[in-house]
Amino acid sequence: MNKGAFSKNNWFVLILFGIIGQIAWAVENMCFNLFIFETFPPNLEAITLMVQLSGVVATVVTLVAGTLSDRIGSRRKFISIGYIIWGFTVAIFGFISPELFEKLFSLDSARAAAVGIVVIIAGDCVMTLFGSTANDAAFNAWVTDNTDNENRTKIEGVLSTFPLVAMLIVAGGFGIIASITGYSLLFLGLGIVISASGVIGLFVVKDSPDLCPSGSMKDIFYGFSPKRVVENKPFYVCLLIVVIYGIACQIFLPYMIIYMREYLGFTDIEYSVVFGGAIALGAVINILVTRIAERFNKITLYYVAASVMAAGLLAMYFSKGMGKTLDLVCFGIAGLVMITGYILVAALTGSTLRDYTPDGVAGKLQGVRMVFSVLIPMLIGPFIGNSINKAMNIPMKETAGADLMTTSYVPAPEIFLAAAMCSAIMLALIPLLSHFTKKADK
Repeated sequence: MNKGAFSKNNWFVLILFGIIGQIAWAVENMCFNLFIFETFPPNLEAITLMVQLSGVVATVVTLVAGTLSDRIGSRRKFISIGYIIWGFTVAIFGFISPELFEKLFSLDSARAAAVGIVVIIAGDCVMTLFGSTANDAAFNAWVTDNTDNENRTKIEGVLSTFPLVAMLIVAGGFGIIASITGYSLLFLGLGIVISASGVIGLFVVKDSPDLCPSGSMKDIFYGFSPKRVVENKPFYVCLLIVVIYGIACQIFLPYMIIYMREYLGFTDIEYSVVFGGAIALGAVINILVTRIAERFNKITLYYVAASVMAAGLLAMYFSKGMGKTLDLVCFGIAGLVMITGYILVAALTGSTLRDYTPDGVAGKLQGVRMVFSVLIPMLIGPFIGNSINKAMNIPMKETAGADLMTTSYVPAPEIFLAAAMCSAIMLALIPLLSHFTKKADK
């Protein structure tokens, strides 16, 4: 199938909604965790639960919304209206605090914190509902609808840099901005930007001319049929790589900024420079690599990407205890290696999944993709990560007012070791992917 050149309007839609969506997810995955840790009594278990429930909601919503977008034959409405409402849900987050619930319900500080965390977790699920509808279900299906085998690797390479750009913006600037303006203004500003992009989308997003209404809501379970697995083996084997990759990421990502601050002792500016620099260089490296990816065997690149990511995570584990300056330098270099592999794996798997998605059912298959890329990783990864944190039991340097909502431990370096071991497992699945892609391409 050849859809022709990717138009300038499509590039604008891809960049606008790709970057804004990833910034919103990066804020949820990183900034919200730090927001809870700083605004409420420190509690890694609450953060873990929030990540897990968010994964469940994201998957269920994507199953329903993806199938519904196929059913009515439109991605445009789901993207635009979804982003508008998504922005509103982000904007209200910064106004939640223990003090608010103390005043509203006349509670003591400990109970007000408990109520506040419950509200935060519930609000995060609501935010995820609209974000997954707009981004995970509709936008991802739109990309598949409007690309083909000739341009997907290049476009996926661009798409795979967006999470890094978002992480660069969030890790490199949002922490500093929040320390100056507070979380209320930060979340309000971000919410306005997200909603504004949705309004723009009403005028610029165009559905693929090949997209027609198809299927029914019974197709929610379309991607879980054994028949589909047999018919599309490369797609489902790639999903096995995706789930291992996702688990490895979720072991450490929810806790990484807190680790840099609480365990390594980096200031806001220091961790922003270290993390931001690694992300920026990693993005440049991967843009260069994905531009020439078509010249190389994709399976060979899979081996390189998985090995580089595992090596970077292993180096991050050892980047500690050498003095603050050396820790800064070594952790930054190790982070660059990890991020280079991280984004290349994302680009390769994303391109492979789109290559082997059957025509006309992209929406139906977004749900099964979410099970492997979000639900399973976000349930298992944080559970492994926080179990390691609890087992290592590294105490906080300062425990502010211990109470029923406070946990006394901080993220441990062993989460990177566990993530490195997990990412190495991807290497065992690559020969299987190679076998089925060769058969499918004959």
